[in-house]
Amino acid sequence: MNINQNIKVAVDAIVFGYSENQLNVLLIKQKYGVLKNKWALVGGFVKDNETLFEAVNRELQEETGITVNYLEQLFTFGDDIQRDPRGRVISVAYFALVNSTKFNVRADSDAEEAQWFSIAALPDLAFDHKLILETALKRLQNKLTYQPIGFDLLPKEFLFSDLENLYCTLLNKEIDRRNFRKKILSFGIIEETDKFGSKKNGRPAKLFKFNKLKYNKLTKEGFVFDIYFA
Repeated sequence: MNINQNIKVAVDAIVFGYSENQLNVLLIKQKYGVLKNKWALVGGFVKDNETLFEAVNRELQEETGITVNYLEQLFTFGDDIQRDPRGRVISVAYFALVNSTKFNVRADSDAEEAQWFSIAALPDLAFDHKLILETALKRLQNKLTYQPIGFDLLPKEFLFSDLENLYCTLLNKEIDRRNFRKKILSFGIIEETDKFGSKKNGRPAKLFKFNKLKYNKLTKEGFVFDIYFA
């Protein structure tokens, strides 16, 4: 049986950024085509001679000028055959969580602009990128319950309240801070230093640091970081 296919494969990158207790996402403004001037996730078509991972990293570099150390594959989007006005396109989405203050974003290639947008104030998105973004956000929030991600978003030494605020921001809700502190400290993956941080109110508080070696050891042993958020 002969099957004629005209399906293209694309990649999309959902890059979440964190700064000043705010969760942002990196978007680009379309430069050409029927969706010109529409905001969208970073992405594009996969070339014949590259892997999916190579493609998504190339698109990030070409459209925004940044390189992300770690990208996690999220989901494949293609059930909606009308998702792309250019034809039948299946997109493999990846997501990452970065400290947005460490990146110098610049538009390039087929991007008119590249900009961080607050999750709470997004523009209308092209294609089905609103669905892709919502899916990535749910994955991120679910991961927080079993994997203490996000330490790369904090300074090398940080106040415990900074870690609490990070989780509140990513989950978009207040947490039981007393239980959270008890649970996180029980894992032994963060250590109290002999240094103090500055606080606007009250006495100075001790600074903490992330023990990456301990975290990697527990992960290899299959330890489950069961984090409960009330």
